[in-house]
Amino acid sequence: MTSDVLTMIEGPVGRIRLNRPKALHALTTDMCVAMLDALDAWRADPAIEAVLLDHAEGRGFCAGGDIRMLAESGAADGVAARAFFHTEYRLNHRLFTYAKPTVAFMDGITMGGGVGIACPCDFRVATENTKFAMPETGIGLFPDVGGGWYLSRLPGRIGQYLALTGHRLDGAECLALGLATHYLSSATLDDAKARIAADPQAIAATLDAIGATPPDAKILAQRDAIDRLFASDDLEDIYAALEADGGEWATQQLATLRTKSPQTMKVSLRLLHEGKRMATFEDEMRQEYAIGSRVVQRHDFLEGVRAVIVDKDNAPRWDPATPEGVTDHVIDQIFAPLSDGEAWTPA
Repeated sequence: MTSDVLTMIEGPVGRIRLNRPKALHALTTDMCVAMLDALDAWRADPAIEAVLLDHAEGRGFCAGGDIRMLAESGAADGVAARAFFHTEYRLNHRLFTYAKPTVAFMDGITMGGGVGIACPCDFRVATENTKFAMPETGIGLFPDVGGGWYLSRLPGRIGQYLALTGHRLDGAECLALGLATHYLSSATLDDAKARIAADPQAIAATLDAIGATPPDAKILAQRDAIDRLFASDDLEDIYAALEADGGEWATQQLATLRTKSPQTMKVSLRLLHEGKRMATFEDEMRQEYAIGSRVVQRHDFLEGVRAVIVDKDNAPRWDPATPEGVTDHVIDQIFAPLSDGEAWTPA
């Protein structure tokens, strides 16, 4: 058992608290195992009526996964990286299919792996501290942990915009887009958790009663531009649309895209295109595992981690360096299903 996750029972409520503050609670394989063990134990316990998921201390809910470990493994045989993805995706799926009510408190940084454990929950609480993003294309990765499912179901082309640019949403924007179910002041969270523990059958009413009025959702002001400029599933078309527009906002987005991995931006567009048509979340996670098992050993991920996390020069040398250089054949190879013996399974 790891001390990076605290699990406890408070009356009729099971609580999972992320406890790795120096890493903004970024997930490790052991942390995912600890959460799975708790969920599995509580699933069959009639005394547990709901599960609360939050962080114990620090300013982040969960900043993602253990990227350094993934890169080190990817540079070698990839075994540890695949083991992490396999376990993390089982956790994502377990939360998605959990029979008892689950509540995630997205107070602070909620990115990558943090999105993966928050979005499956029945109730998702945002606050004025929430910073929600899927920034993976900036390190040569893609919005996994169910990103192909959640982002593809956002209004219009907002999901594609978020997947490509890694744009950060605040709590009000999360509520407006349905990524959060409630918006609370961070000062009221302890009260909310205590009330839920006292009456876990009335979670919706409790959160409704404590809910605060959010500020305007700024992203909605750009909705028309996002839908128009990010309309295509072809990355080259999006570049062309942004260039042709030439306005200040479009120019800023184009500059952002030019810092991201062309390869994994193309992976992300196809992921969302196919994710919207996935019959089940299990199907989504099976495909994402196949993609992740390959991307983690490709040049762009290793180079992205070097540039952003290790050397911190923020000057990744992507290969290919342009969207035109990423062929459909390469994307097809990345998306190819794994054999039955290698494929992800939910249990």
